[in-house]
Formats: sequence, C-alpha cells, structure tokens
Amino acid sequence: MDVTEVLRELGGVATRAVLVKATSRLEVDRAVEAGSILVPARGRYALPTADEAVTAAHTRSGVLSLTSAALHHGWAVKTVPNEPHIAVPRARKPPRNGWGPVQIHYVDLDPADVVGDIATGKVITLLQCLRSLPYDEALAVADSALRAGDRQALRQAVALARGRGAARVRRVARDARAEAANPFESCLRAIANQVPGLNVQPQVLITSVTPWCRPDLVDTDLHVALEADSFTWHSDRQALARDARRYNLLVADGWWVLRFAWEDVMFDAGYVRSVLTRVAELAKAAAHHPSAA
Repeated sequence: MDVTEVLRELGGVATRAVLVKATSRLEVDRAVEAGSILVPARGRYALPTADEAVTAAHTRSGVLSLTSAALHHGWAVKTVPNEPHIAVPRARKPPRNGWGPVQIHYVDLDPADVVGDIATGKVITLLQCLRSLPYDEALAVADSALRAGDRQALRQAVALARGRGAARVRRVARDARAEAANPFESCLRAIANQVPGLNVQPQVLITSVTPWCRPDLVDTDLHVALEADSFTWHSDRQALARDARRYNLLVADGWWVLRFAWEDVMFDAGYVRSVLTRVAELAKAAAHHPSAA
C-alpha cells in the first residue's frame, strides 16, 4: 500500500515507527524526499494537506479549527478533511479570493485560545471537536490526544464545557482511552459503545491462550474480542498466519472473535452495529446457558 494511503488510514499523522511498520523505511524516506508526506517534527509524519490548510487559513485571516486544528496539534482524526476547517470572527467577512476551498466557522476567539496565529489551542480544539463532531469522530480525536500525552488539555476542555453540548463533551471524554492505537480502533469502539450490553475496552491482555494476546477490543464478561483488521498490518504472509493462529486459539478457548475491515467501520457503521448487536445477544444467551454454547 502507498505510504500516503497508509498515513490517511492512520488519521493523517503518525510516528515513524508506526509508519515504517506498515510500509518500510525505504518507502517512508522516498515519500519524504518526494514531498508526498511531511515531517512536522522529529519522528512524526503528516500529509501535505496540513501545510495547505495553514495557507488557506492565513489567506482568509483565520485560524485552523476542529479536525484541521487537531491535525496541527499532531492528533489523528477519523477523516482528513478535504476542505480545511477555518475559524474567523463573526464580524469579519473572509476574502473571496482566499487560497483553496475551505469550511468557514464564524466564532469569536480570545487571543489566548489561539496558538501562533495558526490554530485554536489544544483545549479549545478539544472542546470544539467533542462538542460539534459526531461521536465516532470526536472519540478518535480524544483518544489521540490522550495517546499524545495531552490528558490535562482534555480535563480543561471538560471543565470549560457549558450549555448545549456539554453533556456530549463529558461523555466523549469519559469514553476516551489512550490505549486505542489509531482512529480505526477508536471508531470501532465508538460503534461498540452504542450496542446495549456490550462493554469493550482496548488492548486487554488475554492470558488463557498461549501465546498471550491483546485483541484490539475486548469484553471480558461476554468473552467477545474485536479486531480492527486492516490490510496495512498484513503486508506479508507471516503476519497473516500469525493473526489467523491467534484468532483460532481464541475461538477454541470460548471467545467470540469478530474481525472488521477498515472500509466497513468507516463507511458502513450500520452493518457493524447490527453484527455486534446480534453477537452480544448470542454471547449473553450463552453466558446464561453454558451448555447451549
């Protein structure tokens, strides 16, 4: 898979270690040399759309906001926006000839809410994302912020939440987990969180099989294990064989193992939810009547 495609699946930003694991050192270095991907900080990579978004914001006397600001802060998102999110003051009319198409949001920001005249600060970015974005998109940003070590910013965002959308902010923050590896896993967990009776947690260690394993999402009560199964991580037969063996061992140990493709999680949440709902019902029935399992 092309490096830029992998980076897009990973939410627009990634560390070198993660990107190399999914492709190769040579492919990553070639992409950097060609300008296909950027290096905004040592060991971190981003799509060129990040720089393009900054240019678009400056030409309209605005700043990056929502997922565009999240990307600026190094947080992964569910979907890299084709048109950058730009915040401009309510009283200002942005120039018609600004660079590239954008999504304009009229909002009055305090100077302290803006970082470097480029983007909304981390706290305001989290507050806006958690308040305004759909649950799965918001959870992907919150998970990434925790993964990046910005727990205090998330706490401050929750403390600032007032009025309409405040309950949504608190819910997403409560559900956020640093253990989620990427937006793919975050979005799968977002769907699972909406299934009655299903309570999954990321990266739970299962020791009842040998070798031990950590499925992407686990409900220890119902013995349900979910895998966010991307071609990115099955670049060779050895990786495919290793995972197949792990899944078989889990099934033999009494686990309900479900594997979901990136395309289904990102674009067909209804299908994923219906499968999870049915399996949760079956798992609960089996738990109450072990002999029928």
